[in-house]
Amino acid sequence: MTLDATQDNLIVGVIGAGAMGRGIAQVAATGGCSVKLFDTRKEATKEAIGFIEGMFNRAVEKERMTIDEAKSAVGHLHATSSMSDFSDCHVIIEAAVENLDIKRKIFAELESIVADDVVLASNTSSLSITTIASKCKNPERVAGFHFFNPVPLMKLVEVINGIRTNPKVTDFLFELGKRMGRVPVRVADAPGFLVNQVGRGYTIEAAHLFSEGVASFVEVDRIMRDAAGFRMGPFELMDLTAIDVTHPATDLIYQQFYHEARYRPSTLMNTRMEAGFLGRKTGEGFYVYEGGKQQAPEEKKAPNYDGRAVWVSQVHVHAYEQIIGILNKLNATIDEGEEPDDNSLCIVSPLGIDATTAAIEEGLNPEHTIAIDTLFNLSLRRTLMKTPVTDPAYTKSAHGLFASDDTPVTVVRDSTGFVSQRIVAMIVNIGCSIAQSGAATPEDIDKAVMLGLGYPHGPLGFGDTVGADRILEILISIFEMTGDPRYRPTPWLRRRALLGLSLLTTET
Repeated sequence: MTLDATQDNLIVGVIGAGAMGRGIAQVAATGGCSVKLFDTRKEATKEAIGFIEGMFNRAVEKERMTIDEAKSAVGHLHATSSMSDFSDCHVIIEAAVENLDIKRKIFAELESIVADDVVLASNTSSLSITTIASKCKNPERVAGFHFFNPVPLMKLVEVINGIRTNPKVTDFLFELGKRMGRVPVRVADAPGFLVNQVGRGYTIEAAHLFSEGVASFVEVDRIMRDAAGFRMGPFELMDLTAIDVTHPATDLIYQQFYHEARYRPSTLMNTRMEAGFLGRKTGEGFYVYEGGKQQAPEEKKAPNYDGRAVWVSQVHVHAYEQIIGILNKLNATIDEGEEPDDNSLCIVSPLGIDATTAAIEEGLNPEHTIAIDTLFNLSLRRTLMKTPVTDPAYTKSAHGLFASDDTPVTVVRDSTGFVSQRIVAMIVNIGCSIAQSGAATPEDIDKAVMLGLGYPHGPLGFGDTVGADRILEILISIFEMTGDPRYRPTPWLRRRALLGLSLLTTET
């Protein structure tokens, strides 16, 4: 099989003229490929080419392309009314509906049209490449070529090899992805491939947190945006992608992994979908949208600090120093005794355990105890956690104190691990699971997640940033307290945390 993604006369067939198909056609044409676009609905093909031409014109107006470059790219686009016109293509990219039977039917028809050495690629986001290829006469020339929406703006493309895919095919697609201006990463065939697996940690854990009554939608979103540095909160994200897209994909990954607990969906997602709260596209999801704008409640004004003395736990030395530094800047009265005075506000900084457990284990009065999350920098938002019996006066005192420099504060209910601790630990653990399986290299895992999901760090980089040992402690603590196998740490994480290695370290 001789394949060359750099040849001048490379002909790319694209099946499907929807958002993904036309996006793929656009970047292929921009990369100098001759593109044949087909859709079962002829009008859709014409509309897609017209749309792409409009995008090229806008690029000229914004000086992102020259007039000659735009004319050249437009000249590479060709509408076709029959798949039989793909007979001279070098590669065909299928971007049809996510239905296994439909994709298999398309590939079977293509095999009767094209030569044996033509590459057949699927843009599927959730179906197994191996399964799609299993009914083909030449499964070794079938691979995944998963772009992200909107294709022209999202630089990532996952190149997926099925069990029988010829390595030359994925090498070809890797180079073709670069020619199209994308950043390709290699991924082995697995449910959700790479990016969609990691993305489950963000949305599913957020849904579980709400279902447990730990925090509201808006509180979780604020914490993950402000404290953890994500561009969008998980509930905002689900509203954007639409819950009738997110939940079925989540459920499919869970089923394909034979009910692996890490991917277990929350009933919250299913009930919201069945109720028709789909997100932005319906005007109501986790938030209400008026004129396309999210309607979120304003954050309540923080109470005043009552001046009571503050005692800080020294169980976690780094956290203690972090908290004391803030209290000194806030001119708080600090109780420096080995044990707190009877009326002092007791501040603890647990990892993976709840405020109640931290108070009992340290011999503190749970009515006077408040926990604070120190996993991330405390300069943009601070998250406090009360026990079920924390005196409201002490809660208000802590809230007022930590908000007295106008830094927003969120107070959540008792939970095994704070909001950011639980969500980030799940993201890191899933990334470690992918690395352990060998489905992708540690470097590609982080690269793909940052490009495909826009996270502030890749999952392994996140672990290195906050400390693999801290992530391990969080997961072990939650697992031991809840008994839920979704929180069991992967051996990849455990070994590197115990050895003091970066999670991006590969085995020699």
